[in-house]
Amino acid sequence: MENKISMIFFESTSPIGFAKNYLHYLKVLLDTLELEAIEKFIKILFESQKNGHRIFFIGNGGSAATASHFSNDLSIGTRCLENPFKAISLTDNNAIITAISNDFGYNEIFIQQLKAQGFSKNEVLVSISASGNSENVLKAVEYATEKDGITIGLTGFDGGLLKKKCQLSIHVDTNKGEYGPVEDIHMILDHLIHAYLLNSIHLKR
Repeated sequence: MENKISMIFFESTSPIGFAKNYLHYLKVLLDTLELEAIEKFIKILFESQKNGHRIFFIGNGGSAATASHFSNDLSIGTRCLENPFKAISLTDNNAIITAISNDFGYNEIFIQQLKAQGFSKNEVLVSISASGNSENVLKAVEYATEKDGITIGLTGFDGGLLKKKCQLSIHVDTNKGEYGPVEDIHMILDHLIHAYLLNSIHLKR
């Protein structure tokens, strides 16, 4: 299938026209999100907070940045350090990532960190991947599943293998290659979930 973003560009090559059409496309995609899946994600996060379980985030490229941002918003942005969301991004330590890549291969960068962290039962792994087919992400999900962890996938395109392997999937259904809109919506999910958690926590105080 043709990349929708290219189609949008040729529908109107002016910056204003392209911006209008791009934003309209995002609105269409947002309307396809499964709200029940978002609710389940939020409930898992609250349960993790209650029980002191860690929440790990992984992803490559733009999704690595989203993993980092998500971890920041949960662990620090919720302003509840007396009972924190123990969110950890496994994309942020360059020394660890390059050491693992050099010694074991790039496909091991997340699974080796989970092993070193002692990932255990009922801990959460949130995997962010537009394609859903990144091998280093899939290996980490398989390991987390073996350890009886909770696996959540944020995907795009057709969902790839990640959508099938995760216990909970929040999927942005697009044509293959539409990284921008998928990553846009993954970031919206981050801010939506953070806003809900923040307001819920402080409403109870």
